[in-house]
Amino acid sequence: MKSSYIVFGATALLVLVGAVFFRPEAGADVPRIPHADTDVLEHLPLGATDPREREQERLRRILTAHPEDLRTALTLARLDIELSRARSDPRYLSYAQAALGPFWSMPSPPTEVLVLRATIRQSVHDFDAALADLDKVIAIDPGNAQAWITRSVVLAVKGRYDEAKASCQPLPRLAPELVYVVCETSIDAVTGSAGLAYERLLGVVARTRGLSPAENEWAVSTLGEIAEHLGRDTDAEKHFRDALALDPDDPYVLSAYADLLLDIGRPAEAEKLVQGKTENDNLLLRLALAEAKTHAKDAEAHATLLHDRFAASHLRGDTVHRREESRYVLALEGDRDAAFTLARANWDVQREPWDVRVLLDSAKDAKGAAPVLEFLDAHHLEDPRIQALASKLRGGAK
Repeated sequence: MKSSYIVFGATALLVLVGAVFFRPEAGADVPRIPHADTDVLEHLPLGATDPREREQERLRRILTAHPEDLRTALTLARLDIELSRARSDPRYLSYAQAALGPFWSMPSPPTEVLVLRATIRQSVHDFDAALADLDKVIAIDPGNAQAWITRSVVLAVKGRYDEAKASCQPLPRLAPELVYVVCETSIDAVTGSAGLAYERLLGVVARTRGLSPAENEWAVSTLGEIAEHLGRDTDAEKHFRDALALDPDDPYVLSAYADLLLDIGRPAEAEKLVQGKTENDNLLLRLALAEAKTHAKDAEAHATLLHDRFAASHLRGDTVHRREESRYVLALEGDRDAAFTLARANWDVQREPWDVRVLLDSAKDAKGAAPVLEFLDAHHLEDPRIQALASKLRGGAK
């Protein structure tokens, strides 16, 4: 689920405060380790060109002069989180934590800090710590809509759907109708009620006036995801196109739409959709997958670049991209055993539909996929592609 509130899904990124993050150039055998403070790891452009980066610089100057300025710290941390998501770059999450500075380690931080700390923690897959922060917020301020919806998202990522749905329950009195309907329908869509969820959300979008572009994009992209779970690919494509008309650079929607195009056998269109967006690792994965199918001239270079980025993530201890790496290893390296190992480790942490799918796709038999098959039986995910993979494994059960 994606929201105009500050919420991330399972594609969240690693943050290591004080660590050096870098991306090796394509063709590098291993990530480079600096041996001295003077070693150059990356050349950055002279001056920010993105307005958000200029705002970052302005806020940092203020915060440097006034490190106890909570309002500025919160604003800067939110901006850093936004940029981390937009660019799939873990450094921005470390910047967000640094922006919160002295507030981060307080015994009893302000509730706004707790919500942002939970957001960062869940993006490094420290879900239990994130939930602990959110529970503290709710105990102090039970009317905090951001805490409730973030809690619901974290629980849903972990596959704890009943608890996730319960966290939506306070929202009707705390947030606009669209917010609590998306909260509830996103869970209904993966627990056997996708058809009802789709119609309910479609109705709310149709009758709600005055939606901001961000709210509208959030709603229609959610409709696209639900349509996919129903096997309604044409409807899903329309919703993703509508969402991108509102925000052409949304990496979440670009990834989802590219996956759909790959699934329905239109890799050239997927390639075009994410062409030139190689700074975002998730979009680079979709580009590499598409180019492998179209035999594009840059296919090998982009696959190598992706390999190097995964190697860099291993060096810094990053384990949050196992799902994406499993897809890469299976599709582009053809190593089913390694892909399964990654998918199984990922499954121990998060359980969204794509987590289900990568494990089923890489498993050799029903025994290896047993935890996922049991999960499907318990929660009744209707997605036809996932069900086809499950049926294939069950048919050849060992």
